Amino acid sequence: MPDLSSPPTASWCSTRWETPSLGWALLQEIRKVTDKKIRYVVLSHYHADHIYGLQAFRDHTDAIIVAQERAGEYRDNEETADEKASQRLDQRRAALSPWVDGNTRVVPPDIAFRDRMTIALGDRRLTLIYAGPAHSSSDMMMMVEPDGVLFAGDIVQNGRIPFMNSDDVSTTQWLNALSEVEKLDPKFIIPGHGRTSTEAKQAIASTRDYIQYLRGTMAKAVQSWTDFDAAYDQGDWSKYRDMPAFANNNRGNAYRIYLELEQSQFKADKP
Repeated sequence: MPDLSSPPTASWCSTRWETPSLGWALLQEIRKVTDKKIRYVVLSHYHADHIYGLQAFRDHTDAIIVAQERAGEYRDNEETADEKASQRLDQRRAALSPWVDGNTRVVPPDIAFRDRMTIALGDRRLTLIYAGPAHSSSDMMMMVEPDGVLFAGDIVQNGRIPFMNSDDVSTTQWLNALSEVEKLDPKFIIPGHGRTSTEAKQAIASTRDYIQYLRGTMAKAVQSWTDFDAAYDQGDWSKYRDMPAFANNNRGNAYRIYLELEQSQFKADKP
């Protein structure tokens, strides 16, 4: 487990930096709070809605960018299972112009870790924990101690339906990651999407309950050889229907889990 120690300085964990201008705006907000040198920028995972603001920190600070080692797979012209970096950047240039344009680029990490990493900043300890592959191949969470603040990335999405419809998603590993971070006993949670909360355990439980409900519903369909469309139409989604992102994410999430469970069943049946 790599360890880095520094004198008390500013540090930050990304939640959503969808454009370089948002990264710059965040940098200006940090400067309103402290003039200390920014030593580290910690990335929860490499997805387009989290990384484009990195170039503001690359171009205007000496901060070291830290991510999980599989973030190195996310490069222009190289395809990962869930996003092709160059293709997604072209799509964002069209959808988010002029905030994402021809000058926007993917900034790689300076330091990558495999399972865990600790950064000591004065009397605070930042524990970086690999939680993937779950929402993405490079998911990680950061626990700030002794404050008990958990930067959860997209592993915990408080009061919101997460996005799970990607080849990289493993709900088995996602649930394992939730169990591991719960053992750290966080007091506060800052999710990649959704509300910050002083009720971290409830937020973790909410995400876990949603994943388990989807898995339970789709498991019955897989075990009975029920077609996905029929299984989804027969499902009771009333508990989640009014939550943000339900319309955009829930059906795709259910389909991804259906495929995951179907694949695991075939493996189990293989002689």
